Amino acid sequence: MATKIQDYDVANHLRTPKEMAAYLEACIAESGGDASFVAKALGDIARAKGMADIARETGLGRESLYKALSADGNPQLDTILRVAKALGLEISVRPAA
Repeated sequence: MATKIQDYDVANHLRTPKEMAAYLEACIAESGGDASFVAKALGDIARAKGMADIARETGLGRESLYKALSADGNPQLDTILRVAKALGLEISVRPAA
């Protein structure tokens, strides 16, 4: 019997702001300083909410958001802050352990 494999898309499983925040926090912790990894995680969350909605709320183009929030993207801090706000998330800083 053949094993059936399906693609996994985390965006299909991020339903609440609490889940989105936990996912982003975990990705930041596991990123090892890789900004593109964090940008992609933010992109996953934006896709979960709906990229068209995020584009409308931020005033940024949908296609430019897809590009900036991809594994190859390098979004500016302004973009990150606008997207976080549109997602209902806050970016915060705390002392390193």
